[in-house]
Amino acid sequence: MTATDPRVLRSRALILDAAAARFITRGYVGTNVEDVAADAGVAKRTVFNVFQDKESLFREVLRQSIELAEAFAAGLDDELAEHTTTDALPGVARRLARTVLTGPVVPLRRLLVAEEARFGDLVAEYRRRAPERMLAAIAGLLERLGDSGALDVPDPMAAAEHFAFLIMGADLDRGMLGAPTPSVRRVEARATAGAAVFLRAYGTDRGPA
Repeated sequence: MTATDPRVLRSRALILDAAAARFITRGYVGTNVEDVAADAGVAKRTVFNVFQDKESLFREVLRQSIELAEAFAAGLDDELAEHTTTDALPGVARRLARTVLTGPVVPLRRLLVAEEARFGDLVAEYRRRAPERMLAAIAGLLERLGDSGALDVPDPMAAAEHFAFLIMGADLDRGMLGAPTPSVRRVEARATAGAAVFLRAYGTDRGPA
């Protein structure tokens, strides 16, 4: 069988899904290939036929997760390029916070932090391709809004960091320390409130002091 054989591709997908669940819940050291094979419904030798060893499997799981995160960041960049007014910011805030706080992002970040000493190259790659790209996309939007006069943004990247923390920073910190996943309702309410605070701080029409 070749790497493009449908049976191999199916086994590969099943193994990656099973391995991701195991690594996230058990960590790298606590995961063994036998359990991954059992969860995937394949023989142990199939895992080693598709992936050379546990380290190769772990790296592929993380690379796949990084690619998904990068795709979201790229999509966000394209989406934000279409916005020309501050009216879009609350919706952007809700979508961003919902994606980060209620999906697989926080468990993935916990896993990366836990394995940083062993896989520091992947941690750096994730930071560059996901959160840093996301902040750059937000900074680009805020800079455009500043150029149009809708916002007062002396430093777009600093403003992007303020925006991100206001809409999700506290719950992201809690999640990194093992707190339960917050409800979508809470996440969206906090994001909406955070966007309102951001607009009061950076808006050009702030009202009386």
